[in-house]
Amino acid sequence: MKFSTRAERIEPFYVMEVAKAAQALAREVAGSSDPMIFLNIGEPDFTAPPLVQEAAARAVRDGATQYTQSLGHEPLRERISDWYQQRFGVNVPARRIVVTAGASAALHLACLALIEAGDEVLMPDPSYPCNRHFVSAAEGNAVLIPTTAAERYQLSADKVRAAWNPRTRGVLLASPSNPTGTSIAPDELRRIHGVVQEHGGITLIDEIYLGLSYDDAFGQTALAIDDNVISINSFSKYFNMTGWRLGWMVVPDAMVPVVERLAQNLFICASTVSQLAAMACFEAESIAEYERRRAEFKARRDYFIPELQALGLAVPVMPDGAFYAWADCASACKQLGVQGSWDFAYEVMRRAHVAVTPGRDFGTAETHHFVRFSTANSMAQLQESVARLRGLLG
Repeated sequence: MKFSTRAERIEPFYVMEVAKAAQALAREVAGSSDPMIFLNIGEPDFTAPPLVQEAAARAVRDGATQYTQSLGHEPLRERISDWYQQRFGVNVPARRIVVTAGASAALHLACLALIEAGDEVLMPDPSYPCNRHFVSAAEGNAVLIPTTAAERYQLSADKVRAAWNPRTRGVLLASPSNPTGTSIAPDELRRIHGVVQEHGGITLIDEIYLGLSYDDAFGQTALAIDDNVISINSFSKYFNMTGWRLGWMVVPDAMVPVVERLAQNLFICASTVSQLAAMACFEAESIAEYERRRAEFKARRDYFIPELQALGLAVPVMPDGAFYAWADCASACKQLGVQGSWDFAYEVMRRAHVAVTPGRDFGTAETHHFVRFSTANSMAQLQESVARLRGLLG
């Protein structure tokens, strides 16, 4: 069978390959005194709060399961608009909000709407692999630009300007970022957008972890900069609705009918039950619970990262958001006699029964020296992980 060149350009998602190996080992050690601890997948251990679950059950019970408009359930778009005003003080009209089948669908739609074959999109290295694969699926080319800890592993206006060429279409950023948990300083983001606008390009920013920001200096939406910024968001992370597959995007007015036409043909609409359930995310009781959980994520970060540092797993930049630790494992690899983070991840999995993610997925800029830990797990599990890692690394 002959497959498309487009499909062949998409690399495996190595995070999931490691996860499969971890699941297989987990079955073997399930009854032991040291069952597998999963610090590899970026999925909150919390689930949707009670009001959201009740709203979903009510929608099913009432038979409210027919298609919505392709742009999304209008009252939900209004709720999201209100959330931007209340949380960030930014006016985002509901007409510019498109509800999608997860942030993945939003990125897919944005790339299809904006990228021509051969267009180049600038991205930081390291960055989330699927984002560059959305560019590839639209027959564009993701150009990874190496970043440093001093730059918080984010692009700068100077680097964007230096990398821009006639094939460049724009930038695809993430703030806070997966795998580093770092955000772009608002002033620098404004400068980046200025460079992009000078060249008539697009600024596309993944803000799916924005709700899980722990530092007021960074916890601001890029939509405050300009109506031409395109923002991708999700109900998966802050709102703890991963498997519900619901997200949204905010686009310029001129882009709405284009995205609507694509969505009509590719998705029809996002899950109606998920959309009706998500209405309850914005109730005061739900927001209070989400804020309690955000504080818990911060407490986990504040405990776990110093422990990693003490074990020689240096985290060069303290994450200001999300639930990740991007740790340098070079010295630990020497200690264990392994070559790079890929082998380190399997060694830790085999000997300590702790699953982590090697840097291979996230780019090529020294990523073989790094592993990503997810702190989207309970404090008790994090403490046990530290104990096991201490036993392995001394």
